[in-house]
Amino acid sequence: MIEVKHVTYTYPNGYTALRNVSLTIQEGDFIAIMGENGAGKTTLIKHFNGLLKPAKGHVTVDSKDTRTVSVASLSKLVGIVFQNPDHQLFSETVRSEVAFALRNFGFDEETVERRVNRILGMLDLSEYAEKSPFALSGGERKRVALASVLSWEPKYVVLDEPTIGQDYRQKERLRMILQQLLSQGKSVIMVSHDVEFVADCKPNIVLMAGGRVIGGGAAEEVLTNPGLLEKCSIIMPQVAQLMRMLGESGVGGRVIDVYSAVESLKTLWRGG
Repeated sequence: MIEVKHVTYTYPNGYTALRNVSLTIQEGDFIAIMGENGAGKTTLIKHFNGLLKPAKGHVTVDSKDTRTVSVASLSKLVGIVFQNPDHQLFSETVRSEVAFALRNFGFDEETVERRVNRILGMLDLSEYAEKSPFALSGGERKRVALASVLSWEPKYVVLDEPTIGQDYRQKERLRMILQQLLSQGKSVIMVSHDVEFVADCKPNIVLMAGGRVIGGGAAEEVLTNPGLLEKCSIIMPQVAQLMRMLGESGVGGRVIDVYSAVESLKTLWRGG
């Protein structure tokens, strides 16, 4: 379990990015942290593996205080994929990039090879295995960064804007991968502005504004609440907007994704 208790964080330039933030992430949770730019989302997730230490309050990961445990130790539990993959990539080839952490954590070569091949196939990267990650597109580099984290199978997987640079097919593949991770009992936390992707995934949502947590709950509740969304400068998903317009016809309610909308419309066409 990750526990964030009354955390405040101020950068060296004097900017306070987090203000008395509390949050609990249980094993197996699926959470999307949403809010406008500057809300404190990325600053918050950097506390999960000790990259940042709270000025006030404390953060624990499986009862380990992040102020007293090394980032290397916490990274075995918490894998973070940052928004800009170039902040993570450094190896000469995609294969060596994905294998690096596994070797660093002491896995034997047979396990390294098996896991690397599996994760490259899962993320549609096998054909780029011997290429430099810096020769790939932005979306492809993003997937390499994700592969390098998923390879060592951390207990908590944290994704910062994972859909940037991904087309619809890759987003759908990512959604299925996240579901697979959840089925394995892992916790998945993502920071995202992509309301359509979040609506399709249906995680629990934490809303942030001005460095504070201002609300949250099930995706169906949060993403159909215009007043709450406005406070965070978030636009309601298009499907949710459509279903609200159809509400007078007996359709709609808290429908936020295409799949549920199709079922609702089928029910309407059948006459109830």
